[in-house]
Amino acid sequence: MNKPVVALRVVLLIAASLLLGGCSWHMWDFLRDSKTKRPDLLVDFKEEVHFHKNWSVGVGNGQGEDFNRLKPALADGTLYAASNNGVVLAVRTKDGRRLWKQDLDVVLSGGVGAAAGLVLAGTQDAVVYALDAATGKTRWKSTVSSEVLSAPATDGKIVVVQSVDGRITGLDATNGKQLWTYEGQVPALSLRGTSSPLILGNTVFSAQAGGSVIALALDNGTLRWDERVTLPKGKFDLDRLIDIDGDLVVGDNNVLLVPSYQGNFSVIDISTGQTRWRVKASSYVGAGFGFGNTYIVSDDDKVIAYRIGTDTPVWTNERLKLRRLTQPLGFSNYLAVGDYEGYVHLLAQSDGRFVGRIKVDGNGLRSRLLAEGNTLYVYGNSGELVSYTVQ
Repeated sequence: MNKPVVALRVVLLIAASLLLGGCSWHMWDFLRDSKTKRPDLLVDFKEEVHFHKNWSVGVGNGQGEDFNRLKPALADGTLYAASNNGVVLAVRTKDGRRLWKQDLDVVLSGGVGAAAGLVLAGTQDAVVYALDAATGKTRWKSTVSSEVLSAPATDGKIVVVQSVDGRITGLDATNGKQLWTYEGQVPALSLRGTSSPLILGNTVFSAQAGGSVIALALDNGTLRWDERVTLPKGKFDLDRLIDIDGDLVVGDNNVLLVPSYQGNFSVIDISTGQTRWRVKASSYVGAGFGFGNTYIVSDDDKVIAYRIGTDTPVWTNERLKLRRLTQPLGFSNYLAVGDYEGYVHLLAQSDGRFVGRIKVDGNGLRSRLLAEGNTLYVYGNSGELVSYTVQ
């Protein structure tokens, strides 16, 4: 990553901290509408569902002091999670039993990815760790071009890593040797964060900071297609800032759901790269789907449901504005989002009304939520990993 880009990002982070009087709000809040002053207060509602806590375990220092979005991963009845201070944990989902714990003694900034017997995480110092999913032992570590802020992905043969400098690297899954690299473009100004690469079959899909989605051949990294999701507009640099930081989500009918900041919410055909549908919307986090709808959280934290092909929302919930919501998760009949105060909110997928709420972590929620049937897994910023059954 070149020094001017690093400097611009550091200046933005410092400016945000100074303008906000040293409080804990992150850079995203600095970029929001300055006319909006405070997050919405929580409203009362009649609870229709209840949360039964199954178990909880601690994972190191959680997200740490930096604005990380370390995410748990679910594979074969096991939940894997990592903390900023280098702890990686494997937990059996049915009872919360810890299967193994590995302390890497490094600063983790991206992860975790879990598939094909590997657990993957990346560091601020551009090192990728591959752990054995059964034992937690380090199989290999490999250095890439720059800091890793998202979860690496693998199909068991190749590990794909997206770095903050825009490069996408393919590593041999058996030993970490570099097989190929693709040099993506990073604009002079972008949000701190990267979307995680997504492997489907023999193709890698990646969201780029400049506002496009690309497809690469998994075996050699050659470009298959490049679809522009949005173009910068406006007179000033902040007005022209566009980015895709939310993870790509595979929706129904062979499509990718792609929200972008100061751009569009787009639905892209996986095979051809053509945009099937888009609507003007701005979001920092990935999308969700279920009940025939697609869901996004806008940059001012409205929760919006769309039907693909229709520009008018099915419903909009505006009672969580500026609460810094997580990526929406559709499961069972519910849509779940977490917020900066550590609450999980359950909305009805049918009409967006509140049906349930629980406080999980006083330090807030930033990571994506995961679900399996009626069981919800929540990773709090302080490092508490919790399982709930929603009844």
